[in-house]
Amino acid sequence: MPQEHLLQVSPEIAANELLLKEYLGKLLKVGPKVIKQVTILKRSIDARQKAIKINLKVAVYLQGDVVPETKFELPDYPNVTHAQEVIVVGAGPAGLFAALQLIELGLKPIVVERGKDVRGRRRDLKAINVDHVVNENSNYCFGEGGAGTYSDGKLYTRSKKRGDVTRILELLVAYGATPDILVEAHPHIGTNKLPQIIQDIREKIIECGGQVLFETRVTDILVKQNEVQGIVTHKGETILANKLILATGHSARDIYELLDKKKIFIEAKPFALGVRAEHPQSLIDSIQYSCDYRGELLPPAPYSIVKQVGGRGMYSFCMCPGGVIAPCATSPGEVVTNGWSPSKRDQATANSGIVIELKLEDFKPFAKFGALAGMEFQKSIEQKAWHLADESQKVPAQKMIDFTQSRLSSEIPKTSYVPGTTSVELGQVFPGFLTQILREGFSEFGKSMKGYLTNEAVLHAPESRTSSPVRIPRDGITYEHLQIKGLYPCGEGAGYAGGIISAAIDGEKCALMIGESLRKKSSNL
Repeated sequence: MPQEHLLQVSPEIAANELLLKEYLGKLLKVGPKVIKQVTILKRSIDARQKAIKINLKVAVYLQGDVVPETKFELPDYPNVTHAQEVIVVGAGPAGLFAALQLIELGLKPIVVERGKDVRGRRRDLKAINVDHVVNENSNYCFGEGGAGTYSDGKLYTRSKKRGDVTRILELLVAYGATPDILVEAHPHIGTNKLPQIIQDIREKIIECGGQVLFETRVTDILVKQNEVQGIVTHKGETILANKLILATGHSARDIYELLDKKKIFIEAKPFALGVRAEHPQSLIDSIQYSCDYRGELLPPAPYSIVKQVGGRGMYSFCMCPGGVIAPCATSPGEVVTNGWSPSKRDQATANSGIVIELKLEDFKPFAKFGALAGMEFQKSIEQKAWHLADESQKVPAQKMIDFTQSRLSSEIPKTSYVPGTTSVELGQVFPGFLTQILREGFSEFGKSMKGYLTNEAVLHAPESRTSSPVRIPRDGITYEHLQIKGLYPCGEGAGYAGGIISAAIDGEKCALMIGESLRKKSSNL
């Protein structure tokens, strides 16, 4: 049996297997040759002191111990070609993992995705970056893999109470992700590697008899006597099934409007909104690691910061070390920002959303829209940004200190945001109360992270798609919609997840609840 140990070692020891064995040999009072293998189970960085340490949880195998062979194998999926069909709307992590779970249960998923396949999306991403052309159905938010595919592929989640995080990570490894995601405290696949994994998942769904329909947008949900009957697509086609997983993501505004029009119960949900701040990565490294140069053994430094300002939380969101800022509008006439990092996180800049918690009362000017009030509030800011930035995909931008002092930046240095920037006093983008909190908050951030408040940093506005502005309510036990039988609101778009892992877990849970419902129905016949 291996011995498990918690260690705190230098980056040099953590990166070198021989040095690590020597360290453990001294700790265990055995020669390094007695140590057969050291397996790292968990790894994180402790940068609180000037001498940076690496926290490791390791399994130590001594001579005579049997080292198990680690294999990450896919489940034994059955062929479901002729099985009962379940419609899954949306091919993001919630929809894809729901589909895989349905197959495990012996059910046939029909995945309906408004956007293109993961490779086909690239042409449309180039169009928005270079030509400022927004394809409403294929962009950073819509298409196979969902919003996370081309906006970073972060796998960190605080939602461990929601389900089995390890199962999702191991499935991703089985589909081609590096096993490091099982070890790192903040796992990350990277935008350059995630597309192949998504494609392999889709091919497995099809191989097992499921269907995946791209460029197919849902225009109606068929309901009879408060029970799902199927969907109608923009092509006029009808797909019938009495079980429907709705996993459309946080930006599918037309779905919220459809539900509202059909008087299917939805409700406004608070979310967070702000800006995306970009610093030189070297500056963040110097702040976090207290050094002039981080060296080759430490990764580009991330940061996480939370403050209470004016009675509201202001915090960093989706921080991307060694990353870039991307245009994430889903309709013409709006500007939206997000960030992503390649797997190596080797870009010269670091960026993070810096956002403020909103309250339902903030949406009162849009009260006439009912449950869509938050969505209209969000939309109004995105449209204002578009008007202020040359009515293009350029983004309103301002240097950080200039923003805190209400001073228009005379010039904006080149940033990682490819469509370009327009110098704007960002107080024009946001309501007054948000502007004031952001200004005070950045000053507070600067007190906690010496050097963070600088005109080397550029703010891009807005960061507005942090989560869904709408919740589609469901039963806490069955996961069915409170009003419509057979409708399973799922993932970020329904208000029940906040990232790739939590969305994938939610997709699996919805599929399991469908399986349980069908089992009970069958046993009652």
